[in-house]
Amino acid sequence: MQRQGSEDGSAVTRVRVAGGVLLVAHLALVAWITLRPLDVPWVSAANLRPFAGIRADLALDPETAARRIAAGLGLLAPLGVLLPMAGGRLAVSPLGSLLRTTAAGVLLSLGIELLQTGVPGQVVDIDSIMLNSLGVALAHLAVVPATRARFRRRAETRRRAAVLREDHAQGRTPTIPRVGIAP
Repeated sequence: MQRQGSEDGSAVTRVRVAGGVLLVAHLALVAWITLRPLDVPWVSAANLRPFAGIRADLALDPETAARRIAAGLGLLAPLGVLLPMAGGRLAVSPLGSLLRTTAAGVLLSLGIELLQTGVPGQVVDIDSIMLNSLGVALAHLAVVPATRARFRRRAETRRRAAVLREDHAQGRTPTIPRVGIAP
């Protein structure tokens, strides 16, 4: 029984370590993409009106609009999976996990936008924060609940198999026949 528990613990540890490594790699990529200076002849003004940038993207041809919106959704979307993976917990509230992960995505996106104010060629865009946060939430909803359920089923199956092996290894528990109490 002890051995089985350590196997489940090491699997969770491996998932947490992999999640942490992938999270750091993804954040480094995001920092490189979003915080490097751009050599552009002109820079548009900051967009602080919600949905103004999305409306402007939709006014373009459909392919360009879809590419820009998908880029906004996809930039931080892996965080929706990597943050819970790095946390490594299986028994959590699905709503609480979604809210924590989305809040972390909102804060990270806001931090990126604030850092971009000092980078030449980069401008603040409120629609980027909204699209990035929506991407995190959608990725979380698409992957995390099903994955956690699968891992919980696998752990329960292993636990039951370990109990059955233990029962067969030692035999059945002896029972004592009931004896009436004398008056």
